Amino acid sequence: MDLGISGKVALVTGGSAGLGLAAAKSLAREGCDVCVSARDPEKLADAVVELQEFGKVVHAVLADVEDPAAARRVVEETRDVLGPVDILVANAGGPRPGRFDEVGLDDWDAAVQRNLLGMVRLMHAVLPEMRSRGWGRIVTITGRSAREVIDGLALSNAMRTAVAGVVRTLAREVGGEGVLVNNVMPGPIETERLRQLAGDEAALRERGAGVPVGRVGRPEEVGDVVAFLASERASYVNGVSLLVDGGEARVIA
Repeated sequence: MDLGISGKVALVTGGSAGLGLAAAKSLAREGCDVCVSARDPEKLADAVVELQEFGKVVHAVLADVEDPAAARRVVEETRDVLGPVDILVANAGGPRPGRFDEVGLDDWDAAVQRNLLGMVRLMHAVLPEMRSRGWGRIVTITGRSAREVIDGLALSNAMRTAVAGVVRTLAREVGGEGVLVNNVMPGPIETERLRQLAGDEAALRERGAGVPVGRVGRPEEVGDVVAFLASERASYVNGVSLLVDGGEARVIA
């Protein structure tokens, strides 16, 4: 299936590893020129090498979305090098795990800056040009906790839900202008964060055994969903928060 996005410019934050890198690869595979941003210079350099294998133009920006000035700088640098952003994949590492009484107010402040306001600032930075062109795609990557609370992840439960609310609101406001806004909610995917939460390989396998499909997911399985939502083929999908969790969530809607 031709997704119809060859030649589009995609910006992926948190794009040096895990789900962000997987999304960047899927978009590059579909013919997008890709800018990835992240905080770790070594991982960012490695990501560029991997993405260049797809034969598309790749750019990298060292940035931390917790920095209020980062979003506009990343978008402006992407525009200067690749052109205006057609596709934004707003992704950031998850907040600190812990129960409500285990996380302090500083942890809440950091989570709001990285996992909520960081994404909102990115949306503000790309929207004017998307609206003026009459085409754009914004895809946020959150987690299953946006739909169903997960014990021991108080910050994630709050931040992911807030982002899903922003997505649904913005989708209704700009969908008529050709800008579609959607959210992807991964379940257990084999990333560094899941490995940290699981603790060891045995616990990771046990985690996967509890999923209806019998395993944890692969990052590329999330990346391909992101690419679809960013495509012309998803032109009537707007305001959705889509579970990619192997059927683990028990919620109906």
